[in-house]
Amino acid sequence: MRVRNIQGEDYVKIHSVLNDWWGGRDMAAMLPKLFFVHFQETSFIIEEEGETLGFLCGFFSQTHKEEAYVHFIGVNPKYRRRGIASTLYSYFFDVARANNRKVVKAITSPVNKKSIQFHREIGFRIEAGDDEIEGVSVHTNYDGNGGSRVLFLKHV
Repeated sequence: MRVRNIQGEDYVKIHSVLNDWWGGRDMAAMLPKLFFVHFQETSFIIEEEGETLGFLCGFFSQTHKEEAYVHFIGVNPKYRRRGIASTLYSYFFDVARANNRKVVKAITSPVNKKSIQFHREIGFRIEAGDDEIEGVSVHTNYDGNGGSRVLFLKHV
């Protein structure tokens, strides 16, 4: 298993599998190529024998100097529950700490129960929102068009 920083050339292979990895949900539009070009220092990919096991795209907030943000994390369904996402987050936490970032934030959709569970398991807390969906605090219309999101925060 090899972890490395993401490169622009990784975009096509990752973008082509996103919707499949999410069980047919339209996720590809949420991950533009700019993350693979402009945020390589804070984005990672895990590969083994030429196969992509998972990736994380994150960045440092330009506005909130103590914060880092994970925009997208994905794990190949064949390799879930094997520590891939935890490893990716570990690399991101390390680079965040090395750059004096004390807080990491992330979001997910309230329908993504596995993501909510995972983030809680690795120490994220859910930020209080303005509504609840199935007992989980959400921020309504976070992404516009009625898109509620669960917001996570972790001190690193």
